Amino acid sequence: MTTPLFVSTEWLAEHLQDSDVAIIDASWYLPTMNRDGKAEYKAGHIPGAVHFDIDAIADKATSLPHMLPKPDDFALSVSDMGISDSDHIVVYDGAGLFAAARVWWTFRIMGAKSVSILEGGAPKWQSEGRAWTDAPTIKPAKKFTPHFAQSNVANLADVQSALTTQTAQIVDARPADRFRGQAAEPRPGLASGHMPGSFNVQFPDIVASGKLKSDVEIRSAFMKAGVDLSQPIITSCGSGVSAAILALALEHINHPAKALYDGSWAEWGSRADCAVVKG
Repeated sequence: MTTPLFVSTEWLAEHLQDSDVAIIDASWYLPTMNRDGKAEYKAGHIPGAVHFDIDAIADKATSLPHMLPKPDDFALSVSDMGISDSDHIVVYDGAGLFAAARVWWTFRIMGAKSVSILEGGAPKWQSEGRAWTDAPTIKPAKKFTPHFAQSNVANLADVQSALTTQTAQIVDARPADRFRGQAAEPRPGLASGHMPGSFNVQFPDIVASGKLKSDVEIRSAFMKAGVDLSQPIITSCGSGVSAAILALALEHINHPAKALYDGSWAEWGSRADCAVVKG
């Protein structure tokens, strides 16, 4: 049976004690959000959930933010957290649907067989008065064997080639004013604007109340931006987080993204050799 992209709060409540269900609190926020994912997790979380910190489980050999770690390093970290590649992994976050998409994508890229997102996230779970605890989660280690899907991770050269040859569309999830170069980037030292030939689908255009909007609304958002849904897509954003929301939405409408540009604007906007346009 195919693993659903989303599970309901009712489903998770019924399966909280299942030994093959691994619950992950993926709460992480942009600096402008003025929230602390790790602190929120310590203050309260779904019973049995472990916290996945995208800044901690990341490639430490680069200055770019929360880049994918090496597969073996990832496997060691999540094995110690008590997560197996054969578990049904359920991811949620404190915003409803934000960083959970990045962690969903990360586990998929690393070879996890069954990964779902809790629809509505922590806000929906808590609004229904479901179990919540500040007790630390202690789980025995499991074995996570990585199978890294390299072809679904775009690097700088892949994106440059796609733009030059027009073999894939680059779709950027950043806010429209940043995409147009009318607002400064939140990270210092980055150019304002976008890649020549890229498209802009702001992630809030496809998310409402911590859930993806309807298939019709998602398709409309992409088409309104000029994206051809019959052609390959590489998703991008500021640092690879909201790009995963676009990837999730594309999966949901049965048009999986070709790849996600992990470096995203944090890389492109920092380089003098990468063309930037405004407007």
